[in-house]
Amino acid sequence: MSDAQAVFAPQGPLTMLSAAALLAEGRRLAAEAPLTVDLGAVTAADSAALALILDWLRAARTSGQRIVLRNLPAGLVSLAALYDIDTLLPLEPKA
Repeated sequence: MSDAQAVFAPQGPLTMLSAAALLAEGRRLAAEAPLTVDLGAVTAADSAALALILDWLRAARTSGQRIVLRNLPAGLVSLAALYDIDTLLPLEPKA
């Protein structure tokens, strides 16, 4: 088994209008191997982004995999805190 961690890096808006297009790909990647989701190229995010992340976390856990979140936009961090789910998000440790 490889220790390599796949990286999934969605780009552009991650909102209600775009989330459905990324759902299946994120689920597939989350179930296949340990995954880093890099959100550094996300230009806008709303509650749909949090729903996607939670779905991907569920898919990973069901498959015995793990996800780490990198470069979470500040607005998404604030929204997660508002919804009181910020502690559920597996953020990459700061270097």
